[in-house]
Amino acid sequence: MLRSMKSITVYEAKTQFSRLLAQVEKGEEVTVCRGKQPIARLVPYAKPPRRRPKVGEVTSKPVRWARGCFAPISGEDAELWGL
Repeated sequence: MLRSMKSITVYEAKTQFSRLLAQVEKGEEVTVCRGKQPIARLVPYAKPPRRRPKVGEVTSKPVRWARGCFAPISGEDAELWGL
């Protein structure tokens, strides 16, 4: 990846912002200066790598059941379900 450092003034940054973003996308770093004092740095945004869960690691919320969901059904309900 290309990592060169470029310094520009605030005025140049305002007038050439799209061009600067294209350079940053290519891997360059740009320092924005007010006079000779650096005030900001434009660098490529790096997304953190996606972490895969370890084997056996809990990744979801526990399952909860409604009270009585395993209670026996009445004969009338069994007929409705064809049981």
